[in-house]
Amino acid sequence: MKKLLLLSIFAMSLQIATAQDYKKVKNAVLLGRIEDAKTEIDKLIADPKTPVKAETYMWKGRIYAAIFKNQQLNAKFANAEAEAEAALRKYEELDPTYAVAIANDGISSYFDMYTSFIAQGSKRFEQKDWANAGQSFVNGIKYIDQIIANKWTSNTIPMDTTSILYAAICFQNAKELEKASLYYKKIADNKVNDTNYVDVYRFLVDYYTRGKKDEAQFYKYLGLSREVFPAFNEEWESYEMDFIDTYDLKAKTDLYAKEEAAGTLTENKYIQYGSAFANAKMKDDLDSTTAAMYNSKALEAFKKAYAKNEKNAIAAFNTGVIHYNNFGELDDKVRDNIRTVQRINSEKPIEKDPKKKAAAEAKVKAETEPYLKANAALEAPIAKEVDQAVEWLEKAYILLKDKATRTNNERSVINKSVDWLANLYSYKRDKVRGKDNAAFDKYEAKFKEFDALHSKF
Repeated sequence: MKKLLLLSIFAMSLQIATAQDYKKVKNAVLLGRIEDAKTEIDKLIADPKTPVKAETYMWKGRIYAAIFKNQQLNAKFANAEAEAEAALRKYEELDPTYAVAIANDGISSYFDMYTSFIAQGSKRFEQKDWANAGQSFVNGIKYIDQIIANKWTSNTIPMDTTSILYAAICFQNAKELEKASLYYKKIADNKVNDTNYVDVYRFLVDYYTRGKKDEAQFYKYLGLSREVFPAFNEEWESYEMDFIDTYDLKAKTDLYAKEEAAGTLTENKYIQYGSAFANAKMKDDLDSTTAAMYNSKALEAFKKAYAKNEKNAIAAFNTGVIHYNNFGELDDKVRDNIRTVQRINSEKPIEKDPKKKAAAEAKVKAETEPYLKANAALEAPIAKEVDQAVEWLEKAYILLKDKATRTNNERSVINKSVDWLANLYSYKRDKVRGKDNAAFDKYEAKFKEFDALHSKF
């Protein structure tokens, strides 16, 4: 019994000593004597007789967090940040309910760590130390997330949006785009609709197009962008078309047919698809039949864009350009045929013998007749393309000529329109020269009208 009594007395004395030691630590903290508190907690932890208790690490975390927050003390004890982090993690293992911290105002440690890391990140941001600044903001976010999750603040915010934004910007500037995307996604996933954050959504749809082609993620954040910022819908459509532009031609064609059938093609999308189809023969190795098919699909798309908005000068211009190019290709065939006929005639042998001369002329006629017939057959389709080009280019010209201000693109469109209209009316004038004086005068006047507008816009 004596041994048991002695043991009990020894255990009681140890508890009293430990309580007294915590009292020293606590009093130093309450009096703001952080260095003294550090001395006491360091001695306590260094003593092998000190039991491993949640309270010990709670106090160490609180003290070292206060040192980290104080610029002068943090400079003196450079390891405060790491010591505070390690102590708080150890404390959480021993007391996952935070009961000890709540009872001893230890929750302040988490606020100190949060504000200290954000201050550190802000300083590194000013110094353009991007990667380290980003990590500082991430460390701060970790603590504010704990504070919010445990409802240690009366503020009902779901997250520290500003710190998350700064973390993302830092990683983006550091070219660590995957990390940047993680923090931009936190903002987008919470549907933050302040227009100051619209670049967050722009980054994500662009990143999942160019940085990392991922169809599922692209359409997820494109959908969120449209939902949160519907006023930017035309811009979101452009991003979608940029993503679709990464598809091969067949995939684009299939998607166009699918959207056409579903009735989801907008004015802007029709223009984007039209451009893709019009450029197909330049970008893709297509046979003449397939190239002609895509040329027709491009015309269809541009005309449907114009049908949705008859003030769309770009749709009208693009339609006119295709007809103008079609005219040019057909006219080149006519000129090639004429040159071939001229070559055949120039190579005809000079024969004095009537029979040989007649035979030579018959041979030349047989050789040139297919080319002459081909040119005759091209007259109607050329006239049709010329008239269509004139119609659509004039529509573009009329829509833009009286605009008070024009974009660079619109200035380019109207200047090209008047130049090409001058060329077309010159062609029409020359076709009726000596045949129809009234028509000649009409086309001559139109030629002069548009030729005089060269570089005027």
